[in-house]
Amino acid sequence: MDDDVTIEDEGGPEIQTIHPENQDLSFLQQTLLAEYGWYLLFMFVGVYLLVQHLSKRKASQGPSNSASGVVQDPDEVVKRQQALEASRRRMQEELDAKAALFKVKQQQLEEEKRQQKIEMWESMKEGKSYKGKSKIAQNSEEASTSTTVLKPKTDKKPLRSSGFNPLSGEGGGSCTWRPGRRGPSAGGG
Repeated sequence: MDDDVTIEDEGGPEIQTIHPENQDLSFLQQTLLAEYGWYLLFMFVGVYLLVQHLSKRKASQGPSNSASGVVQDPDEVVKRQQALEASRRRMQEELDAKAALFKVKQQQLEEEKRQQKIEMWESMKEGKSYKGKSKIAQNSEEASTSTTVLKPKTDKKPLRSSGFNPLSGEGGGSCTWRPGRRGPSAGGG
């Protein structure tokens, strides 16, 4: 290499400079491929896979759109749309009927509540305690049964004594509940 210039630093290694007219592909191989070879390989593989994926996607979308536009008969499309509209109309009518029925039931419930409040207010004005319909019905049944013969109650023994408390530890038996110890748990260490 006649054109190479050698420069010596004071106490350092020699540095060679290469003139541009002497460069060839070996410089590319030594620097670019040696340092970035794996990155370039992965980049090319990624681009290849992306192109393959996009071409498959385009191929799968293309015929379905063009075939559906060509094969469909306009009369069939109109009939299908009319049938769909009719079914939607029926469903809406059913929904409206159910909503009207619900509204009527809600109004009836509100009217019953209002009547109960009026009855309660009137009974409170008179100084009586308010008794709902269920209590009034029970009173009328008791009045009708008081004229009939009352059935004697059978004497049944209670399951437990009246003072039984399972948490107290009384009452016998081998199973008793005892409260846990207070304070920190006894751990190792």
